[in-house]
Amino acid sequence: MAEQEGPQDRPQDTPAPVQPTGDELALRRRVSDLERENVAELLRESAGEGRLSYAELEDRLEGVYGAKTYGELVQLTTDLPNGLVPPQAQSATPQYAAQPSYTPQHNGETVPVINVFLSDSKRTGAWIAPQRQEVNAVLGDVTLDFTEAQMAHDVMYIDVKSILADVKIRVPQNAIVHLDSNPILGSVSEQEAGFGGVVEPSTAPPKTFHIRGTAILGEIKIKRGPRLSKRLRLH
Repeated sequence: MAEQEGPQDRPQDTPAPVQPTGDELALRRRVSDLERENVAELLRESAGEGRLSYAELEDRLEGVYGAKTYGELVQLTTDLPNGLVPPQAQSATPQYAAQPSYTPQHNGETVPVINVFLSDSKRTGAWIAPQRQEVNAVLGDVTLDFTEAQMAHDVMYIDVKSILADVKIRVPQNAIVHLDSNPILGSVSEQEAGFGGVVEPSTAPPKTFHIRGTAILGEIKIKRGPRLSKRLRLH
């Protein structure tokens, strides 16, 4: 005769393991070097705007480069206007991500962006210049030479941020330049064509350049006329 199981002989139901929510998983997500550098740039910009002291910037940068998860980056930037936000507060698109090649403007148009980090970028010769250009340079070099560029617009807009970087913008000799500068332990300067060779007067109508430059421990130089090799006919 089979023995009947008593209550004490029945296997006890073990509680199912608690699964982390999507928000918790997002905060635990490992971050990349590019994400750390993007957040570091955000902190430097905030310091340039006076939102962080130099000591606070140093402390937070140390935390950024030592961060392993998204949640750690959130804690370092959540009190800043453009800082990272916790997952539950995010909309369908992230509030801060790796910068795309194009950024939207208030009127809906898109602006090409040159992002440089520990490298260099040059636009010279007969390149096709957009009406609006954004440059973000960190520990690198950028050269924009408009003296031979194809410009379909009479008015050009350039927004430059230089952080420990060297940015050179060369405009035609007869260009009209409106410069809005914001150097922070850096320099933003406008220079005439240097000595050597002859600068031929341009017969084309002058282009107008609106240049806004922020230099944090970096340099932004606006130069007029063709580069020296062109003036000396060293093509």
